[in-house]
Amino acid sequence: MSILIVDDSQIMRKIMAQAIKKVGNFDVVEAADGQEGVETLLKDSTIELVLMDWNMPVMTGIEALKKIRMNQKSIPVIMVTTEAEKERVLEAIKSGANDYLAKPFGPDDIKAKLKKFLLKV
Repeated sequence: MSILIVDDSQIMRKIMAQAIKKVGNFDVVEAADGQEGVETLLKDSTIELVLMDWNMPVMTGIEALKKIRMNQKSIPVIMVTTEAEKERVLEAIKSGANDYLAKPFGPDDIKAKLKKFLLKV
């Protein structure tokens, strides 16, 4: 079982990957922008959850989410961002996000999201 982390910050990808590995025995796949995330998801059938940053170069998280929803209707996508205004949350949900994780967050926050979407955690 794999989790895809899509974030332009290598440090954030590392922080999230460490938190995920503390929760369970997951493989972590990383992508540095939305376009790479979409391409990775289409190629890797073992990915069962996506953690997607909102603000990224090349393709934003929302743009990537919309592309993912055109191809992968059921995979859970959790938007990760510092922008937790109500309008942004609603935009993410309308675009197909399953949940939202606001920065800063800790390992327990990631664990709660994983438990919500991956019952084996």
